[in-house]
Amino acid sequence: MKLLRFGPKGAEKPGLLDGAGRVRDLSAHIDDVAGEALEAQSLERLKGLDVESLPLVNGVSQSELRLGPCVGSVGKFICIGLNYADHAAEAGMAIPPEPVIFNKWTSAICGPDDYVLIPKGSTKTDWEVELGVVIGTGGSYIEEKDALSHVAGLCVVNDISERDYQLDRAGTWDKGKGCDTFGPIGPWLVTLDEVGDFDALPMWLEVDGKRYQNGSSATMVYKIPHLIAYCSQFMSLQAGDIISTGTPPGVGMGQKPPVYLKEGNVMRLSVEGLGVQTQRLRQA
Repeated sequence: MKLLRFGPKGAEKPGLLDGAGRVRDLSAHIDDVAGEALEAQSLERLKGLDVESLPLVNGVSQSELRLGPCVGSVGKFICIGLNYADHAAEAGMAIPPEPVIFNKWTSAICGPDDYVLIPKGSTKTDWEVELGVVIGTGGSYIEEKDALSHVAGLCVVNDISERDYQLDRAGTWDKGKGCDTFGPIGPWLVTLDEVGDFDALPMWLEVDGKRYQNGSSATMVYKIPHLIAYCSQFMSLQAGDIISTGTPPGVGMGQKPPVYLKEGNVMRLSVEGLGVQTQRLRQA
């Protein structure tokens, strides 16, 4: 099942993508793709619906019809740093002995094809295609063996980063990670039964048609069950929380010489089976 949110910013409605790639309206069944609607019992109920009987939404998604962030009312946007062995090597950093946790502020969240704003004074705005995990059933001190039962689904995340703010401005990574529009998510939340082998998902990112990232979740150091169990030691995880699991090599900072985003650039990115994002850069 591919859940989504469609419509104008701030007034999105819940929906799903049918087998023909058309959007169906779920408003009669859930208020939003958020909170309790993401828990296991709710997802099972939605899977049991007759999709063809759901109202068809006019317009082709992601062209005539805007898709919003695939999850609403996100409580926590948790990110994992240096979690791909080949990206750590690219950055010239050692693989961390345990997961590195940082945050993106929820005000960074935007739709998969919305404009991305380059912050005022930015000189090093960068890209990172990532695999996002959406929590369905919350909990604390989750056992690794039980972790997947807490997952509502997976989605594409672009962990946009301002490297000067992140690394050179006397603070934690958070400073360069949470600027407005730095967290596009979607287009869909895909339930695990439709994802396949999430430990070997190809992912890529292009800027103006040039492919910079071309990796796979197979090089992830700490896998999804471990990350869920690990994060739940430090905070309770709740329905709708997102864990963004790290990026493969090919970020702008790793190019020789480095390449950073400028107004007018267009990013396209995808994780296999989870849809494609397209974002144009604007100056804030």
